[in-house]
Amino acid sequence: MKHLLLLFCFFTPFWTNAQAPEENYPVDPASEEHPGVPKGEVLKFVFDQSKIFPGTWREYWVYVPAQYQADTPACVYVNQDGIQWKAPAVFDNLIHHKEMPVTIGVFVMHGRVKAADPNAANDRFNRSFEYDGLGDAYARFILEEILPEVEKQKTSDGQQIRLSKKGNDRAIGGSSSGAVCAFTAAWERPDAFSRVFSAIGTYVGLRGADRYPTLVRKVEPKPIRIYMQDGANDLNIYAGDWWMANQTMLRALTFAGYEVKHQWGEGGHNGKQGTSLFPEAMRYLWKGWPEPVKKGHSQNAFLSALLIPGEDWTEVADAFPMKGKPTPSGVNSLKTLKAGAAALSPDQTLVYTVDSTSHWVYSYQVQPTRKLAYRQRFGWLHVSDAENKAGASGIVCDRDGRIYVATNSGVQILDQTGRVNAILPTPQGKASKITFGGGNSDVLYVKINGETYGRRLKTRGINPGEAPNKPDAPKL
Repeated sequence: MKHLLLLFCFFTPFWTNAQAPEENYPVDPASEEHPGVPKGEVLKFVFDQSKIFPGTWREYWVYVPAQYQADTPACVYVNQDGIQWKAPAVFDNLIHHKEMPVTIGVFVMHGRVKAADPNAANDRFNRSFEYDGLGDAYARFILEEILPEVEKQKTSDGQQIRLSKKGNDRAIGGSSSGAVCAFTAAWERPDAFSRVFSAIGTYVGLRGADRYPTLVRKVEPKPIRIYMQDGANDLNIYAGDWWMANQTMLRALTFAGYEVKHQWGEGGHNGKQGTSLFPEAMRYLWKGWPEPVKKGHSQNAFLSALLIPGEDWTEVADAFPMKGKPTPSGVNSLKTLKAGAAALSPDQTLVYTVDSTSHWVYSYQVQPTRKLAYRQRFGWLHVSDAENKAGASGIVCDRDGRIYVATNSGVQILDQTGRVNAILPTPQGKASKITFGGGNSDVLYVKINGETYGRRLKTRGINPGEAPNKPDAPKL
């Protein structure tokens, strides 16, 4: 019960702030134990050897269903804040009735750095740092540290625990900060987690999760299925309004074409409705398995105008024969521009340059003398949570006036007024160079960790020596 007492401590201060009505929810039969249903076992362990979150100590539990056989790697469900939702009983029932696959549950507490003298000091609680922050640190912690640790363990009858490595066989979930943590893990690593359960999710301004609705709308959709729950009497405090944030997140996911189901209630910041809905959520998340979760079709006009169905990044031969150092910020003439560090607009009246040390794209106007004037911080780039800069390292325009920038967050695509409308995630790391090429100049190339990847788009770049082309006027 220790983990439940800790979880109570996390949520109790919030309950006093949210004046929720009395909550009574129906009990799904799958949440109760039934005679004749094989019962899995729950094993408890401690992990204190993290390199990603150094010095942290935590407990974790592993649920192994009765149907598990070590000759077949099992599907995986990861949950933050330990065991919630009456999950072992739910898994027993749903697996028995074949409403979800044979799944091993991994229920992980947040880390804490123990005080040297608990009588004189408190432990350092890592929950918000691990759960509320954006970026891939927690996903790497689960994938590189916790799951390999789980596979070192054995069941009570001596079977080795073997977990599937396929993202389509993995789900992750949680409540409050644990919910946004689950979404972040899938968002960063959709190849590793394709199904998300989010209860009373903290999509607010604690550590940047309020940015998600915007990012979801701009980034090319990922193969993730989501089940969301929240109540009208959830928190409304210094970091934001949980109820409104969850609805905003739902609208963003729907706009972007994700498979998403939601249940809204009248409750507060607690796990009551989430516990009631957990069986339904698991049925929804695992429906159709082993058919893969697929990418949706976004309503983002930029993505629709550019992306070709079935086309994705593929590794190709090097398409960057030209080399050059980044353009100095003090550039004042077309003669000083280096390939890849600056882009000429299709009408040849503007020059855009990148600044890898900030989140800005600069714009100049080309004068009749070929000098550059009226330098301005023009384009605003998104910055990843792990960086204080966008890492912009290359820039190019297409014939319609769109601006493409290679950044730490992928290829960010701006309109003619300097606004990022869309982001194309790139494979295997941060893009360092970018150009258009191919026979029709309709292949966008990026350089990543020394390798070149190409993707065909429904547009084409500007060829050297082409006559000026005036694009349609920008939408203001």
